[in-house]
Amino acid sequence: MRNTLTENWVLKLLALVSALILWFFVMGEQRLERSYVVPLVLENVPRGMMVANEVPGQVEVRISGPRTMLMKLQADDVRISVDLRDLQPGLTSFKRLEERLNIAGPLRVTRISPAYVDVKLEPVATRMVPVKAALRGEPARGFILQTVRVNPAEVALEGAESEVAQVKEVWTTNIDIEGVRENLRLMRPLSYRGRYSAVRGAPTVAVEVMIGRDAQEDQR
Repeated sequence: MRNTLTENWVLKLLALVSALILWFFVMGEQRLERSYVVPLVLENVPRGMMVANEVPGQVEVRISGPRTMLMKLQADDVRISVDLRDLQPGLTSFKRLEERLNIAGPLRVTRISPAYVDVKLEPVATRMVPVKAALRGEPARGFILQTVRVNPAEVALEGAESEVAQVKEVWTTNIDIEGVRENLRLMRPLSYRGRYSAVRGAPTVAVEVMIGRDAQEDQR
């Protein structure tokens, strides 16, 4: 019995090794599918312009391919790049995003969502707009609001041309003057929240609220 087991042991060992190699090869070539969430990157925005619409920052992708390659593929290694170089203002549709995926040839995209993105480019505009103090409430009985001063009286608004053109003024956060009997001097942040524009520089202003005696009330 022992002679039977040890007979031609070299050939049997080689056969076993060959079988293992073949098994690993077959397993490695099995095709699998995996899902990834990969970043979508906008590159080379033309100078003096900006993206003025909502563009997804991530794309869901399902990739199939040889098992060995797919198991080595990490989400951090995959991304979709959209090159905006030399684009003119307006809406541009980028279709077939799977062709922009940086993956090796044997791997194949079986599903991608969204399959395309629209990118709207607009010139960046800057405009000075007045600042208004948002007052809430009324001074105490016998007192009146005399004047309100804001410093600076105007701020620079910068962003997408179409949005900046529609803004008439920006307001401070609420200032409560209910029951106030004396002047107020305080710093207040601006409450402006644009979708594609923002206040340039420090978004805080000085507000002076002058409160005085009500002459008509004193005469009663």
